[in-house]
Amino acid sequence: MNGFWKIALAFTTCVVSVGCSEDDNSNTTKTCDGEGPATYAFFDAACASTVAYGGQTARHTLIHELTGYMERAEGRIDSGAWFPQQGEVVGGLDFYFRFDSETSAGEPLSIETTPAALQTTYEPFGSGKDLVSKLAGNDSVTDHKDWSTEFRGWSDATFAATGGIASPEQLVSALFANFEKAAVDRANGVVAQDPDGNDLPLHVTAEGRDLLELSEKFLLVAVAFSQGADDYLDDDIDGKGLLSSNTELEDGEAYTTLAHAWDEGFGYFGAARDYPDYTDADIADVGHKDSDGDGKIDLQSEYVFGAASAAAKRDLAAQKLGVTIDLTGDAWAGFYGGRALIANTSGDLSDAQLTELKAFRDQAISAWERAYMATVIHYMNRTLAQMAAFGTPDYDFATHAKVWSEAKGYGFTPQFNPRSPMSDADFLALHEALGDRPVLATADAAQIESYTNALIAARAKIAEIYAFQAELIGDENGANGW
Repeated sequence: MNGFWKIALAFTTCVVSVGCSEDDNSNTTKTCDGEGPATYAFFDAACASTVAYGGQTARHTLIHELTGYMERAEGRIDSGAWFPQQGEVVGGLDFYFRFDSETSAGEPLSIETTPAALQTTYEPFGSGKDLVSKLAGNDSVTDHKDWSTEFRGWSDATFAATGGIASPEQLVSALFANFEKAAVDRANGVVAQDPDGNDLPLHVTAEGRDLLELSEKFLLVAVAFSQGADDYLDDDIDGKGLLSSNTELEDGEAYTTLAHAWDEGFGYFGAARDYPDYTDADIADVGHKDSDGDGKIDLQSEYVFGAASAAAKRDLAAQKLGVTIDLTGDAWAGFYGGRALIANTSGDLSDAQLTELKAFRDQAISAWERAYMATVIHYMNRTLAQMAAFGTPDYDFATHAKVWSEAKGYGFTPQFNPRSPMSDADFLALHEALGDRPVLATADAAQIESYTNALIAARAKIAEIYAFQAELIGDENGANGW
């Protein structure tokens, strides 16, 4: 983070609750003095916190736990501790995807922090939190497209043995079904192999897909980003998102429906509440700290999830290339600036204030989308590097599958933002270039050259659309860039 966000906030009032002391709430900053606010903290006249986004933290945690389940499955099978049957693996994944807090709130979390996490089960996040109901297309009131007919980005229908790949939920189901097949096969002694006959990790297919990475990245985009950009921070439905009331309080709560909508968008971005106090290296290396000194990591305020982490990694990588880019600062300026505007407005926003709020929203969502699309460039480069290493000791099939899958998964981002700078045509061209599986060393020279050139062209188009500096893009072998 650099100082840009301080400049961006110069035109908004920063006093959010006069008279509250630091003892009224942990992790708090009530005023700003020209150096800028350090904490996402807002209070009512009685010094009660008006910030809440437990559901968003719950869903980030569910994505983390789902991918942890996939990571642990291979060891459980290979050790003989688990012999999965048909339906059992999908059921295990659905435990997180279709999470039932009525029956499972007391289940332990596997997330590891130093010091240990304050939340050890799902119970502190509240009830009714799952992934499936918030997946694009399933919470459709504010969707800017009908995702049952307009979902794009995956065209290989053979990937889904049953059902299809025509909606976000169908793609998730296909990913889960393919993982289950690999797990059941492995338990029965049938292990996927690369073209050289080497056994592959459970989550990597012989076609070069990493099912774990595809699942995690797609959920981060189709749940968290979609909900942030196309629901809580959108302005197309009366009474929803930015058009919510700033006078009406949520039932029994200290916050207005508008403040809560904004906070939920911030929660899906995944930043710790004192995000500006982290360096990019802090986030990339650890991503959490005990800011209030209570000896625990509060996952709802002291942990960096998802896009907030990706933004820091891309900022840090740019610094190493001698380029200044501040995706973390841009995102914070947007999120904090908009929330301060809401907190400092008594009553509903005027037309001018709503215009200002939309500008803060645009800044936050733009930084979020740019962070993910910069990450697409990063993994395109790593895919190109693997292809350049075909036939050498530097090539690794599982790594090739991993990096291609991360580029593919994050590549779904633009279609879920109704204000994305990437057009539908450019989005389709990006996924035509990426394909639904990587081109492997077994392809002929012409196919490899064609795919390489397509990735290079798609990478350049992303850089053009998102105004990324040329020094960050990389060369034809994926080196000297993100």
